[in-house]
Amino acid sequence: MGLSNTELRYYDSNVLRLPADKRKEYHEQVDRLIDELRKSVKDKTEIKITKVVKAGSFAKYTILRKTSVDPVDVDVVFYISGRDASQETLDSLNDTIYQLLIKVYPTKSVEDFEIQRKAATVTFVGTGLSVDIVPVIEDESRPGYGWQFDIHDGSKLQTCAPCQIKFVRDRKDQDGDFRTLVRLAKKWRNQAELKPLKSFAIELIMAHVLETQGNGGSIEQRFRNFLLYIAQSGLKDQIRFPENTAPFGTFCDPVVILDPVYSLNNVTSRISEAERTEIVAAAEAAWEAANFASAENDNEVWKELFGPRFKTGD
Repeated sequence: MGLSNTELRYYDSNVLRLPADKRKEYHEQVDRLIDELRKSVKDKTEIKITKVVKAGSFAKYTILRKTSVDPVDVDVVFYISGRDASQETLDSLNDTIYQLLIKVYPTKSVEDFEIQRKAATVTFVGTGLSVDIVPVIEDESRPGYGWQFDIHDGSKLQTCAPCQIKFVRDRKDQDGDFRTLVRLAKKWRNQAELKPLKSFAIELIMAHVLETQGNGGSIEQRFRNFLLYIAQSGLKDQIRFPENTAPFGTFCDPVVILDPVYSLNNVTSRISEAERTEIVAAAEAAWEAANFASAENDNEVWKELFGPRFKTGD
């Protein structure tokens, strides 16, 4: 007998999902940073910030609560106007933000923090929260869209943080357990130490499984379907969505999953062939283990997939 929806929702609510009090604490911490950075930008540079959007897993409500193996981070997108995307560089934008952060926290008077220069990341020691400051040069012709620079190679891609948040919200409207399934998949990923399989890719694979297989069946069955899709497809099939519009890119990467808001961006372009093989093998092994755990009602095997904190009741 497999795990019931009630049992997996209990696990999600009590172990995986970020609690409301922590969400409120993180919101307040990030809001203080945003306010200070806004004031500093206004007073000390010619940069004009037109909008600030909290993005990533935190904004999509797919984030895991913090543990020793599950870090917590928030992406904060600063939309900047008055800059030419063809002339600006990642280094120039991040260096400006880095210098502003140093001025905002000259003596760590607001919060203890560490700053990584390249990614403009602030890590608050007290809560362990990491905040990635993401500068985006606003596209004034398309609300919500802008140009973001890749931290690895400096290339620029179009992005739309509100659109990516809406993408997950729309799937949640189609399937009330979509976010639970994403969190289950992320927890499995962390337990299996599959670092190349990023959270955004997990959300998109889960959305593809929802689109192709529907929302029928139990949560456990659909989680196993997620693993089975990876195992059977080998992640060799290109994934795209109804939101994708032309122009479409041509890719030769081992794994191709199109960014729903920009069809020229393959969000899995950094997964190597060796990493693809590793992810597929891990998914196949996990699918076999999950089937055994379901048939035998064996929580110890589920703990092998999700870690020692797995539980389905008090």
